[in-house]
Amino acid sequence: MHPFAPKNKTTAAWLAFIGGQLGLHRLYLFSWRDLWAWLHPAIAALGWWGVARVRIYGQDDQLAWALIPLLGFMLAGTALTAIYYGLMPADKWNARHNPNEPEAAAGHSNWLTIGAVVLALLVGTIALMSSLAFSFQRYFEYQIDEARKISQQASLPAAVSTSYKFLTFEKNKANFT
Repeated sequence: MHPFAPKNKTTAAWLAFIGGQLGLHRLYLFSWRDLWAWLHPAIAALGWWGVARVRIYGQDDQLAWALIPLLGFMLAGTALTAIYYGLMPADKWNARHNPNEPEAAAGHSNWLTIGAVVLALLVGTIALMSSLAFSFQRYFEYQIDEARKISQQASLPAAVSTSYKFLTFEKNKANFT
């Protein structure tokens, strides 16, 4: 972090919103040595790989429905980060990111900051709710399929027994006539 370059709150909020998957906001604020900045693209890449698997193998790919929520939660998390940055008071922002300039204008909010917060709230909510809906839908569909398999295995001896009784009844009926 360069002590001469004040970190702008609006820039950080927009970087978190637009480039959050790539960790651009973390690189901007904490430099290239930040571990979390490098984990963001790795987690997002796993989520995008899940999206690609759904396109190739269809919705029944179990690995895809485990990977896709990673992307959604990453989008929701970076949107939440943008909201957090945008709504942080100027004195707290400057104390954390501009300690040499406690009254720096870079820590103040403007309409562009509010725009980043509003759009991050919109997109983040959509990403979070979509991820939860997709995850729960796939999980419960999987549970229903497994329950069907178990019930079919359990009813197999009963079906065999019923058909044996029917055949025995038909045989005995033929003997009496």
